[in-house]
Amino acid sequence: MISFGPIQFVSAWMLLFLLLLPIWWFVRRRRRPPALVFSRVPVLAAGPRAGRRTTLFLFVLRNLLLASTIVALARPRSGAHAEDTTSEGINIVLAIDLSSSMLAQDFQPQNRLEVAKDVVKRFIAARTSDRIGIVAFAAEALTQVPLTTDYPVVTAAVDNLAAGQLEDGTAIGTAIATAANRLRDAPGRSRVMILLTDGENNRGSIDPRTAAKAAAVFGIKIYTIGVGTEGLAPVPVGRGLFGLRYENRLVRIDEPLLSDIAKTTGGRYFRARDAAALNRIYEEINQLEREPVRTRTYVRYTELFRWPLYFAGLLLVTELLLAARRGPLP
Repeated sequence: MISFGPIQFVSAWMLLFLLLLPIWWFVRRRRRPPALVFSRVPVLAAGPRAGRRTTLFLFVLRNLLLASTIVALARPRSGAHAEDTTSEGINIVLAIDLSSSMLAQDFQPQNRLEVAKDVVKRFIAARTSDRIGIVAFAAEALTQVPLTTDYPVVTAAVDNLAAGQLEDGTAIGTAIATAANRLRDAPGRSRVMILLTDGENNRGSIDPRTAAKAAAVFGIKIYTIGVGTEGLAPVPVGRGLFGLRYENRLVRIDEPLLSDIAKTTGGRYFRARDAAALNRIYEEINQLEREPVRTRTYVRYTELFRWPLYFAGLLLVTELLLAARRGPLP
């Protein structure tokens, strides 16, 4: 590949054929012209000077046609380059509780999970250079999206989250371990986990406080969010003829545990008692962690081979029309 200013040639070796054109010109000039080069009486009547001019014009036309074709075959293009830019970025994994209690109807008119998903999607939409990952958990934890800046993919993954995808329960320690495993090798020093849950740790073999200490070793800050109102809330307890059956149950969030997890890692604990509070919490988290991150932006190529190809086609049509009137080029 060879570059000439902003233009690059992918098959630059094709340009070597341009060197054959002056050789052809030189050989033609040394060649003795035939005695009669006119194929039609009107051309002959116009005189030898007019015939020579027409012959020369056709020869130049053919050289331009060949040159344009060669340039097109060399595949010129422009615009593609990489730009290094410095922006503020964070490595963030969002750990979202999918236990059945997230279907509680205390965030009317939506349940806890739907409200959380809406807030998370707005949080993702505000990203510019942050790498985002999604971990869903209930009795187990699964990575839905690894760290990426492909925000449409992350948003689609959040849309697809639903209670019942995993075995029911709340394994906070497993969720922390899974998310920390995604963050520990992330580039840069800023690693953040946002863990959203509405319950108490009741499943999994990993102690949440132990998992938090391990995350702190890797420089991961955990911001915990307890979701749910105070007192009683309508919580699904089974299915009836008309869908889920709800009963008012006492909201149980292990706030001391969530506070300890956040404190151990240098993060903070938040309590979201309604949708507006949850939205404010994510806005506050948005302002907490900023770090310069070097990123590389790739600009797509603009293919330019069509223009010399179009020009060659125009020249070919012109030559054919002239040759039809003039006769074959000697």
